Amino acid sequence: MLGSTHGTLTTTSRPARVVACGEHSAQVVHGTAPDDGLDVSGRPLHAPVPDLDRLFRPESVAVVGASDAEGRPNTGITRQLIAWSERVGARLHPVHPTRETVFGLPCSSSVADLPEPVDVAVLLVGDPVPVIERLADTKTRFAVAFASGFAETGEDGAAAQERLAEVTERSGLRLLGPNTNLNAFERFRDDLEGPAIALITQSGHQGRPVFTMQELGVRLSHWAPTGNEADLETADFISYFASRPEVGAIAAYVEGLKDGRGFLLAADRAARNRVPVVAVKVGRTETGARTAASHTGKLTGADATVDAAMRQYGVIRVDGLDELQDTAALLARARAPRAEGVAVYSISGGTGAHFSDLASAAGLELPTLSDTKQAELHQWIPDYLSVANPIDNGGHPVGDWRGRKIIDAILADPDVGVLVCPITGPFPPMSDKLAQDLVDAAEETDKLVCVIWGSPVGDEDAYRKTLLGSSRVATFRTFANCVTAVRAYLGHHRFTRDYRSPFDEAPRTLSPSARKARALLREGQQLSEHAAKQLLRAYGIRVPREQLVTSAAGAVRAAAQVGYPVVMKASAPQLAHKTELGLVKVGLTSASQVRDAYRDLTDIARYEGVELDGVLVCQMIEQGVEMVVGVGQDDLFGPTVTVGLGGVLVEVLRDVAIGIPPFGEDRARAMLG
Repeated sequence: MLGSTHGTLTTTSRPARVVACGEHSAQVVHGTAPDDGLDVSGRPLHAPVPDLDRLFRPESVAVVGASDAEGRPNTGITRQLIAWSERVGARLHPVHPTRETVFGLPCSSSVADLPEPVDVAVLLVGDPVPVIERLADTKTRFAVAFASGFAETGEDGAAAQERLAEVTERSGLRLLGPNTNLNAFERFRDDLEGPAIALITQSGHQGRPVFTMQELGVRLSHWAPTGNEADLETADFISYFASRPEVGAIAAYVEGLKDGRGFLLAADRAARNRVPVVAVKVGRTETGARTAASHTGKLTGADATVDAAMRQYGVIRVDGLDELQDTAALLARARAPRAEGVAVYSISGGTGAHFSDLASAAGLELPTLSDTKQAELHQWIPDYLSVANPIDNGGHPVGDWRGRKIIDAILADPDVGVLVCPITGPFPPMSDKLAQDLVDAAEETDKLVCVIWGSPVGDEDAYRKTLLGSSRVATFRTFANCVTAVRAYLGHHRFTRDYRSPFDEAPRTLSPSARKARALLREGQQLSEHAAKQLLRAYGIRVPREQLVTSAAGAVRAAAQVGYPVVMKASAPQLAHKTELGLVKVGLTSASQVRDAYRDLTDIARYEGVELDGVLVCQMIEQGVEMVVGVGQDDLFGPTVTVGLGGVLVEVLRDVAIGIPPFGEDRARAMLG
């Protein structure tokens, strides 16, 4: 396990030390694993699934700050909560200090006077802290805080949120929010069947496009608007939803993460359970990261590291809400693929070529159909049209019995796991017949059938009734979204099929190598290249022969012992990049060159004000691959391992892969590839 059994070496500009399995002090949150579930650095290897059943399906609800006065903001919220409670069969208890009734319901003057313990208390008050303190004695299980003005507003707000979190933890209840809304209490359609999407958003409005997919026949089971996440966070809901039998996929809009390790543990659980997690993560640019941080007050994380972490644990990152809804909808409802091949079937050669171009560029496999299969298709399609894949029928057999024969023949090919049919627009009755044939075929196959309906109108019967009326056909409006979703579908199946959790293999005790390395370090010590190589040797990593010298004569003796040709480098803990300062000399083949190089290096160091601890005389390695391997410390995820193309252009090319410890040999090899 890289970064765990053998530890990892940090070579950043911070004081160096050895870290094992991501040695990084994580903040304590609800749900932290017990001591026997910790890795060598004291971080959790497992996290329990929070029991959130009564948050989403409560039997009793208190509305603190309820109102029925016209013009008051709380009035509309109270009205909506009453309607919601009637739909789900929950008992609702208004709470207001001066009202006897609210909308005809008996009103309690405080939470202490509630007629029964409640599952959920909705807090429509400016300061939820005093209410939560009083709720601690009422056996309330969950609170939902709408109030804003916390971490999203700056330092004072962050301090107020920290106090809110402390009070919540002491109370024993779980808190959703603050800075949240009514999304958890929306109207979910109960007439839709099949696996559902569970939705997590840190901005309520950003979840609206996914929520409205119910009108297109896509089932939604939950919506968690997490807000500032003073207590319950995105990771809690991923773990919970990944354990729910009705959830086929999780869709998330993420602005920032509260606990990187917690997020990875939740993603790990989803991967184990083969539940896809599709996420829009804001923060690819400095502007986006800054805006997201100001919205909810959470860390956005370095984007390259976030990207690597999501990819490492199978989280599918998409760019837009349209991709989020289309990809999540497909993954929630599609069966496991029987094959990786994608067949493109079109009534237009241009349409098929266009989609095939995009699909191939995205890495999808479009297998050439066998001669036997092509001959079969040419029974119904004229010989002058290509059926190798893409399959172009030229519009000839679409409107009659031959259309269904063609579709069935394509789906029967063992190399085809996905059939994509782009329909550029309505051309009834032909398009109506084609849509119906695709739906009928999809109902009788276990392979994925995708249709792209290109009409911008979207009210045609073939689209609105036939295609959207089928849960077996994945319908898209754009080529790009179809490509994104199909690639995610095949990629996620491939990922989870071979998935082994790195947390299961992470060590719980220090290795002998790590103990040796720690003995070489001192608190606050920054390592020179020579000292760092001693640590590498402790882990059994070979390094070139070298000697550290402090005189020209010593350099000549060292070169003779190391063996010509040699490389000479200035050595000092603060020297991260030597080449730019002229502090590296290569290809030295004689004693005179070594003496001159020693004088040059020490003269340059004096001029630059660099205090050397000596000069390295190193064996020159003339063949091999130049690589950079480094360990950094990410504010969100802790230690990270970076590997990539090395040499003097490493900062320019940035051809690197990032891994989040712990991980094993398979991940290491994937990074090298």
